[in-house]
Amino acid sequence: MSWQDIIGQNIQVSILQKAVSSDRLAHAYLFTGPEGTGKESVAFELAKVLNCENHDTSNQTGSCGICRSCREIDTFMHPDIEYVFPVESALLEKNDPSKTENKRTAEARERYESLIETKKRNPFFTPSMDRSMGILTEQVTSLQQKASFMPAENGKKVFILSQPEKLHPSAANKLLKLLEEPPGHILFILVSSRPESVLPTIRSRCQILKFSRIKSSDIENWLQKKYPELQDEVQRLIVNFSRGNLGIASEMIDSFKEGGHETFEGIAARDRAIDYLRKLLSPGKLAEAIAETENLSKSCGKQEIVAFLGSLLLFFQDIHHRIINPAWSSFNNPDLGTSIDRFAKNFPNSDFFAISTITEEAIRAIQRNVNPLLTLSVYSIRLKNLVGRT
Repeated sequence: MSWQDIIGQNIQVSILQKAVSSDRLAHAYLFTGPEGTGKESVAFELAKVLNCENHDTSNQTGSCGICRSCREIDTFMHPDIEYVFPVESALLEKNDPSKTENKRTAEARERYESLIETKKRNPFFTPSMDRSMGILTEQVTSLQQKASFMPAENGKKVFILSQPEKLHPSAANKLLKLLEEPPGHILFILVSSRPESVLPTIRSRCQILKFSRIKSSDIENWLQKKYPELQDEVQRLIVNFSRGNLGIASEMIDSFKEGGHETFEGIAARDRAIDYLRKLLSPGKLAEAIAETENLSKSCGKQEIVAFLGSLLLFFQDIHHRIINPAWSSFNNPDLGTSIDRFAKNFPNSDFFAISTITEEAIRAIQRNVNPLLTLSVYSIRLKNLVGRT
């Protein structure tokens, strides 16, 4: 990846290019913006630019992508680049090297390595271990130790911290000390989709660079340029379903390559959402719909529930477009034309503005960690009242 491969963040790239060219980089940055906007991709590209053996002196194209340093960064093997994200404590336990690694640690390491492999394939993926308690003290202590050494190569050490809002309090205090007296040979890049949750004292010591949600046209151009083999209908489904999230778009691309959209978890969430909606609106099946929300809140994580609700939002948009213009065919869900027509015929007088509003409210509530069962139960009752109007 080079600067030219960054999608939809021209202003942010230009700011960093000028800072590199003038040797006026801040000692610490906080990259903020919605999930899937390429914040971490830009962080890694900046790390590559600062360590590339064939760096373009005009700083227009960025890193070469093929030298030893660039390849090591791409494979998370560069000695001067540290990538920190929330991991399980078992991964940090000290074991006797002469003894076999215990099962708990071995399993944690396997999960960690799986996340790293996913990150290699999908640079827009944000890893986090499900059993993690956040970014732990031991992780930042390790950074403190590594900060005392000069770069092993001729470039610059770069510490990339993903999701700093999840820093354990003691880890945050240690990081704060590093940021208060930053070594000149280190660049800190903190990457967060929830900057308001980052410790204010840490925020204040970083230069904030805000990233914008990726425009649909930018994702469309990226798909046409990089994946011309995908059919137009498939590209449209990816653009609409991803809703400006490059991470979701990349997952969908991989799924289509492997054997169709059925393998993509987001499509499974959508199909589950449509089935839930049918139960909610069918006479005598409200209890089944509520039971589905209970199962969802118990078995699914935050991102899966957001995908579930986001799927409903896109489906309602399709229905609304169809009611307004019966000839409308540019659906978010082009493969659900029959279901869209059926809902449009059966519920023509639904208040779609209010439906969109309560769905967005439910998504925000889940993202703020409000109790999912309570959120989904209240949402179900409000949704039934709004859709069921005649």
